[in-house]
Amino acid sequence: MAKTIKEINEKIKKGEAVVVTAEEMIEIVKEKGTKKAAQEVDVVTTATFGPMCSSGAYLNLGHAKPKIKLGGGRAYLNSVPVYAGFAAVDIYIGATALPDDDPRNKVYPGEFGYGGGHVIEDLVSGKDLVLEGTGYGTDCYPRKKIETLINVKDVNEAVLFNPRNLYQNYNVAVNASDQIIYTYMGTLRPNLGNANYCSAAQLSPFLNDPLYRTIGVGTRIFLGGGVGYITWWGTQHNPGVKRADNNTPLSPAGTAAVIGDLKQMSPDWLKGVSFLGYGVSLSVGIGIPIPILDEEIARSTAVSDEELFTNVVDYSNAYPQGIAESLGKVSYSELKTGKIKVSGKEVLTAAISSYPKANQIAQILKGWIERGQFFLSEPVASFPGPDSDYKFKPLKLREVKGGE
Repeated sequence: MAKTIKEINEKIKKGEAVVVTAEEMIEIVKEKGTKKAAQEVDVVTTATFGPMCSSGAYLNLGHAKPKIKLGGGRAYLNSVPVYAGFAAVDIYIGATALPDDDPRNKVYPGEFGYGGGHVIEDLVSGKDLVLEGTGYGTDCYPRKKIETLINVKDVNEAVLFNPRNLYQNYNVAVNASDQIIYTYMGTLRPNLGNANYCSAAQLSPFLNDPLYRTIGVGTRIFLGGGVGYITWWGTQHNPGVKRADNNTPLSPAGTAAVIGDLKQMSPDWLKGVSFLGYGVSLSVGIGIPIPILDEEIARSTAVSDEELFTNVVDYSNAYPQGIAESLGKVSYSELKTGKIKVSGKEVLTAAISSYPKANQIAQILKGWIERGQFFLSEPVASFPGPDSDYKFKPLKLREVKGGE
């Protein structure tokens, strides 16, 4: 018999809900079968923790005396530029932002650097940050320069808002050229010297809800150690890619935009990271509960690493040329052994995401639900799915003609 989210929330309220992690659900389905698992389990918790470049935070700083209009001027947090073109004292710090005088952040090929992701981690850690800003001065905002310390406790609002997180599967990155290359997937050694991947696989939210049946606009989630929400499908959402028989995509597909109160969050689950030769990013911890409404959803949440596949892509060819032909498919269970075969060669593998931390998030979210501290939300709108007419479009380059 099918369940509803309302019925499951009533069970959570009474302390009667059966909650398991996606890893635990695999064993339950193996032991009891899909039908019985669907009857007995109410919620499956999923999670991921890894670098998500399309992330950032907006702040309202409050007004100084005299007031300043940062919009139209320039502003920095710990020497990292922030976007101030909203209003007088609203700013947005992007995870990949770098200091003006350090375009490669001194990481090519040397030391690791500091950027937007680290500013966000420092902010959520409660550290004082140096705010510098300039304005052009108006009758209502006469101040033209400001330099002060700010703290997350003192600003009016501090909100994590990430336009693209939770990639539904991703490539395995290799380098078939004869020179080392530096990418957002990490350093790739020449001649297939290593293979890097980034996914929680059997714990990953969208791989446990491949057709977006329960995850949608308005879904309540674990975000960065606090409670957050999915606000929309993410940028580069691409549901129409080729899929396996279990409906999971074989290449990067769905994404989500997320939002939450930064003041609730923890540096345990928001970490600034640096990639040699590429720049900086932010590792984000996200957990999503999946209500077991029927047998089909129970089956999806029992998907294992052995049943999840992704493409091996040569990043020396795919970037910057834009060619992304697969060198073959591998399962996540193969990737986790530490080596795979690519073009007949044995290649060592490494994850740039953390499965142990994803598992920890799934356990934390499970505990919140069991204790009645977290209830499920009904999505207010569904994501475009594989059968929709929603299409991902690359940028079409067109000639810009100048005037006479």
